[in-house]
Parts: sequence; structure tokens; C-alpha cells
Amino acid sequence: MSLALHPSDAPATAILPEFGRQKIDAAVDSACARMAPLWPLRTFVAVNPFLGFTDRPFEEACAALRRIARVDILPRGEKAEPEGVGAPASATVATVAEILDRLSEGDRQASRTVFMIDEISRWCAAYFDEGQAVWRTPSRRLGLYLGWKAAMTHDRNAEAMGVRGFRATVASAPDDPRAAVAAVVDALGIPARAVEDYLFRALYDVRGWAGFARQKAWTAALHGGADDSLVDLLAVRVVWGHALFKAQQSPAFAAAWREAMAAAARSPADARAGEDAKIAQGLACLQRLEGAYQERLLAALSRPPSAAAVTRPSLTAAFCIDVRSEPFRRALEAACPGAETLGFAGFFGFPIEYVPLGQAHGGAQCPVLLTPKFVVREGVKGADAKDEAQVLGLRRLRRRAFKAWKAFKLSAVSSFSFVETAGLLFGFKLVGDALGLTRPVAHPRSDGIAPDVARRLGPHLAAETRDGRITGFDARQRIDMAEAALRAMSLMDGFARLVLLAGHGSSTVNNPHSAGLDCGACGGHTGEANARVAAAILNDPTVREGLATRGVIVPGDTWFVAGLHDTTTDDVALFDLEQAPATHSPDLAQLKTRLAEAGAHARLQRAARLGLAPDARAHAAIYGRAQDWSQVRPEWGLAGCAGFIAAPRDATRGLDLGGRAFLHAYDWRADKSFATLELIMTAPLVVASWINLQYYGSTVDNAAFGAGDKVLHNVVGAIGVLEGNGGDLKAGLPLQSLHDGRRFVHEPVRLTTVLAAPIGAVDSVLAKHASVRDLVDNGWLHLFAHDDDGVLWRRARGEARWTLWR
Repeated sequence: MSLALHPSDAPATAILPEFGRQKIDAAVDSACARMAPLWPLRTFVAVNPFLGFTDRPFEEACAALRRIARVDILPRGEKAEPEGVGAPASATVATVAEILDRLSEGDRQASRTVFMIDEISRWCAAYFDEGQAVWRTPSRRLGLYLGWKAAMTHDRNAEAMGVRGFRATVASAPDDPRAAVAAVVDALGIPARAVEDYLFRALYDVRGWAGFARQKAWTAALHGGADDSLVDLLAVRVVWGHALFKAQQSPAFAAAWREAMAAAARSPADARAGEDAKIAQGLACLQRLEGAYQERLLAALSRPPSAAAVTRPSLTAAFCIDVRSEPFRRALEAACPGAETLGFAGFFGFPIEYVPLGQAHGGAQCPVLLTPKFVVREGVKGADAKDEAQVLGLRRLRRRAFKAWKAFKLSAVSSFSFVETAGLLFGFKLVGDALGLTRPVAHPRSDGIAPDVARRLGPHLAAETRDGRITGFDARQRIDMAEAALRAMSLMDGFARLVLLAGHGSSTVNNPHSAGLDCGACGGHTGEANARVAAAILNDPTVREGLATRGVIVPGDTWFVAGLHDTTTDDVALFDLEQAPATHSPDLAQLKTRLAEAGAHARLQRAARLGLAPDARAHAAIYGRAQDWSQVRPEWGLAGCAGFIAAPRDATRGLDLGGRAFLHAYDWRADKSFATLELIMTAPLVVASWINLQYYGSTVDNAAFGAGDKVLHNVVGAIGVLEGNGGDLKAGLPLQSLHDGRRFVHEPVRLTTVLAAPIGAVDSVLAKHASVRDLVDNGWLHLFAHDDDGVLWRRARGEARWTLWR
């Protein structure tokens, strides 16, 4: 089916006979694959915004994004302003809305792009809503594209704004979204060379919602399913553009469109004419920034390693590789000189779905590159079925009361009486919240349950079937998971009497992006559940016996303790201490003291970055930021992240890495088959690259890849934020997470990776995994290998060879 054009605008040739429907379908798939996924706020994940371009060299991606989307992903210099780098004046692949905006001479009030994005965003917010709206759109059951078509038959907004015949154009579009895309491509006369670029450019206009739709497809694929929301959204976007096209009668537009299609027909090489010099200039600036950081980091790592401890450590403490753990690890080693700290992924090798008490399903407590292998439900320790049922009843009662209260506040009738009757009462609460006397929201661990009961909640590990689901671990699974975790941490011997497994989370209120401060890899979850599960299994006597049969001897007096590092306050909470043997009471008391000392030291270190004087008053100020509902930056998160090091702690002990490096424990001598190296390079390294490139993109062009101004944020659909009252869903990081009001605190550089491993083993992993090889050989990160003699080798870009660093 082909959509009719206005006669005066008809192209000389149609595209479908030349290009073919099959190729257009391939172009649709390719354009969709270029979009980076965007997870909702409650399960925030740090994502590489250039994920769809990592199959091509970094410079080529720079050129493609300048040419197609009018964005520049190269920094201007060290004194970049908050608005980003600016963009080329025009794209070689223009859309109908862009041409109309150009003809209106930049009048934002008359912008068809702004109006179109607002309208599409309004529909997506209604369609994707995850519980914020009281009433859901009735056409949601039809799917995104068909639901939109049905809704538009009653929507006169576009026609009221001058888009003549909008409803008729939408109604005449094919019901199949791929057929609709093909028909629009045919009708607009898009040149064959530019079809994929045009479709990507169309999606880029609504990249926030496109990212959310891409995430739904990503998640479905992980579980063996499929989701077509992104193709549906593409159909909505191009049909919208065609409606704008058909509404035009202006000869000026017809001429401009013919000129735009002629430009789109030119080869990319022709379109890049004059751009190469600008790209080279930006790349040189980037390389200077990266070179300065690499010089400092690699020079420090080239020193002789510190002497390995010859006695049993007084404490073994494993933290997440998160860059915020690095300063705390230094502080803890200073407070407890006999301590040995390790870095490991914050889910501690236990990919679980943790199901809160009273719910049937829970969150995936593992990086989004993985799927949970086990289901662990929350239970009440030391409670019988009757006691647990009582706690469950209280929790359910609170949830019902909350839903009823929300319905009363938001319903069409009672909302007015609610304001009249409860307004003054809320005035007292506002004062209390502003003075820090009350919390704007309840503490997430309380959930309306008495504190003494809340402390008894924890993971239930016994293997059983509950609500038709197998939960917990059997004996063999416990041993397997314990062995895998210890080997991945390179913790095979030298166990202290206490081994701390510290996940991390963050304290903040009134912050839509709070989940992103908890963990940027594990879907916005803290590492508490994983640490408690891992500690409980590693303390199991049966597991210890099983490990011994496999050559992993854990001393009988070693006890694993679960903890949670609060990255806002630098406090570390310890869990399940009542289960520890009495013989370890003095050790636990000493651990609490040392953790408090380390936390105090770490807070003073961070005070200056937060604009606080590093004195005794800084402690109270930092605690105050954690519960201040007006605080736009309770902490800096992972701002500054620039390095990834997988090596024994001896290689970095005593080095001040400035909270900029992900530190993963790794000893290649104990990794006989290099399976651990493969795991590190395919999971933690990739996740670190995602985080690094999210910060990079949000810094170099916050308007394109960030979330804008936090002060203007409005949560939509319980999914994400809009900047103001309209526009596209915002992705990436808020400006306040990167900029202190005077300068950027994050330096946009690509990740510098140092692996203490033989280069042959590294090459073997790269040869096996194309996605990781693309990151390295296409220049999305820098890779160095640190051999046993302390010599640093650098992987040459685009070639499977290594050169000496210097």
C-alpha cells in the first residue's frame, strides 16, 4: 500500500520498486538496533548511549552522528560549558519537521519538531504508564502503533495546530507498522542510500521513548521472548512526519524538500566534506585529556608492587568494583593496617531474583547483561508460619491503605476536597521535611513494619516451591555458587577470621534518579540481598565441607559478614550479626570501630568535592545532604570514572587513585583456564564501559545524551522524567550530577583498562567475544596488559597486536 502525496510534491521516482520491501525491513531493524536501551527509574541502569555504534570505529561514529543527527560527541576542551559542545548547523538527512522549522527561521513557537515530539511523548506516556496514572488509556490493549491510530481518530489537537488532514492521513496508513514505514518511505521519496539513516534520524527525535521501547525488546530477548514496541514507535514517528508532509502546500517547502532529498542521496564521503578537520580537532582534544590521565595512572602502576602480606590478614573485606569503593578501601586499610581489601562485582556472583515478603516476583539483583539463575524470597528469621503471616498481613494492609489514599488524592471528585481538608496538615509536614525533622518519604526498609521486625527480615535460602516457583538453593547449588564466587574474587586462601562482603547503596530523598546512585549496573538495586545470601551460604558448614573436596579450604574460624556501604554517608551497615559465633564478638566490635574510622576519613576526603570545608562540620553536612529533599546532588555518584584495573591488590595498594578507577581483584596465576579473565572482560569490564560512556555522553552533550536540569524534572508514567512539562523522555544523567555550577566535575574520557594478565590470554578472550573486541579495536576504550615483569603493553587499535607503552 502506498500513501498519496500532494500532487505538487510528488517525487520523480518511487522508492519501493527500486529498494524493495525486504531491504526496507532490514533498514528498520538496523535503525532500531542503533538505539541504546533506557531502563525505567526504579530499575535504573547506566547504559552506553552509543551502544548501537560500537560495531564501527569511534571516529566513524562521530562522523555518522554529526551527519545524521546533528550531534557532536567530541569534547571542546577542559573549559566546556554546561550546554555541551554545540552541533553542526544542519544534518544531511533531514526530516519533514526539520525542513519546516528551517523555513520558519528558528521560531520555537512555530516549531513542528517540538510540537510533534510533544504529541508523540504524550501518547507514549499514556501507553507505557507503569502505575502513575489513575486511568489508563483504553486503546492500550491494541499495541503502541494500532492504539495510537485508534486514539488519533478522536484527537483534533494536530489539526487545531494547523496540520490539515492529520486524522485522515493517520487513518489511511497501513495497520501493519512495518508496512506503514515502507509506505511512508515510498511516499516521501527517500533515496535508497539514505533509508536507514532517515529511519534512525526519525527515531532520534524521540530517542528517550525509543530507548525505553528498546529496553523492553532487550529484556524480552533475555527471557526468550520478543517485543515490537520500538518498531511500533518508529511507525508512529514516520506517519506523523508524513502527515506534516501532506499538510504542506507551499512551493518553498516543495523546493526545500527536493533539495534535502538530493543532499541525502549523496554518499557519506561527500557529505563529510569539511567535517573531517572538525572531527580531527575534537579527537586531538580528547586524546590530550586521555593521555594526561593515562600518564598518571600507568606511571603509578609501573612502580614495583608493594610487598605481599606474609601473615594472615586481620580482616578481609570485599567491596564492589564501583569507583566510590576505592577511597573507602584506602581509608579502611589505613584504619586497619592488617586488612586486605578486594574488589568484585557488587552482586558477589549470585545472580538472584529477590522476592520481597508478600510479593510473587522481585527485582533482578544482577547486572542487566545477565539473567537471574535463582529465586530467593524474603522471610522473617526465627518466625513460624503464624508469625510470618502476621508480618505479611501488616505489609499488605499498608499497601492497600497506600493505594486507597492515592486514589482518594487523585480521583476526579475527591481530589478537590482532599486539598481543602488536608492542605494545612501538609503544611506542617512541609516545614518538618524542610528542617530535616521528618522524612519526605518513608525509609525503604521500614515498609510500615516495626523496626524490631524489620531487622528480622532477610533471605530465605531453603530450597522449596512457593506459589508455583522453585526458590532457594539445594546443597549442590550452594557449593557450586560458593566455589565460583571465591574463584572469581581470587580469594582461594589467606582468609581472615572475618571476611566482610560489602555491597553498596545510597541514601537520598526526593530524587527521581536515586536508583542510579545505588548501583548503575544491577538495575538500581543495592547489594544488600546478594551480600547476605553469599555470606549465609559461605558460612554453611555443609558448603565448607563441599568446598574442601574441591581444594578450597576455608578455615574453620573464618566467618563471613554481610554489609552495605552507604556511598552518600560512607557508613557501613552490618547484617545478621546475631548468627555469628560468640567467639567472634571481639572481632565484630573491632570491625565496627574500624569501619567508623574509615567512614569518617572517607567523608573528609569527599567533602572538598562537595564544596564543604574538610573539618568536623563536614560530617553533619554530609549526613544532612542524605535527607535533604532540596539537595540536587547528595553525592557525586561515579563522576570522574576513567579507569578499570583487574589485578592483585598489591599492584594498587597505597595508591591514591582519586575515586576514578574500578578495581577488580584478579590473580592470573590462580586462573588456570583463564575462565575468570573471560568473565571479567565480558561482564564487569563491559558494565564499567557502559557507565563510563554514559558519563561521557552526558557531559559532552547533555541536551542530547543527558537528562537536563534536575530542577525542571517531572516524573512521567513512573518511567522517567521530562524536562519541564513536555518534550521527549530524558535519558542519561542530570546536569547537576556532572556540573557543580562553575565547572564539570566529570572529565569526558574513554575508559583506560589495565589487565594484569598475559597478552595471549587477553587476545584469546577478544577473539572469542566480538562485542568486547569491538569496544577495544574500535576505540571505545583503551586496553593495556600488565605482564608479570611489570611491563605495560598496549593493544593497538584495529589490529591484533601489542606495543610497549613506552
